[in-house]
Amino acid sequence: MMIEIVELKVPRDCNIILGMSHFIKTVEDLYEAMVNSVPNSKFGIAFCEASGPSLIRGEGTDDELCETSIENAQKVAAGHFFVILVKGSYPINYLNSIKSVHEICSIYCATANPVQVLVVETDQGRGIVGVVDGYKSKGVETEEEVVKRKKFLRDIGYKM
Repeated sequence: MMIEIVELKVPRDCNIILGMSHFIKTVEDLYEAMVNSVPNSKFGIAFCEASGPSLIRGEGTDDELCETSIENAQKVAAGHFFVILVKGSYPINYLNSIKSVHEICSIYCATANPVQVLVVETDQGRGIVGVVDGYKSKGVETEEEVVKRKKFLRDIGYKM
């Protein structure tokens, strides 16, 4: 058994959503969840099939995001893993729709941070042990930082 740290590419001004599914139609169902959540959104999806031809399936509305999602999926190459890259919107806009797709088993992360995926490889194949999302905590926020956080949420339209 071997554990590998796989660094994923998150293009500038993009967010990434990683998860686990269980069925070949996942890529089409995720596409529908995305466009029904934010019409005209820019995204790319890649899904690693875990049986039969074991291919990486890709869909999306933006060619560059589709290509980068597929590159990320190729690096991980673990069964039933999916990666979604979004631009111009946030994961919060999609997560409930993604989680309601019947074949979705779990979401590993949804972030704009640098991401590392811990992948284990056995004689049978590859699986995901965990995900490192961003950086180690540096302390507890101060009152000044609370004000900054609240201002940021209002600036991007998530609070009044």
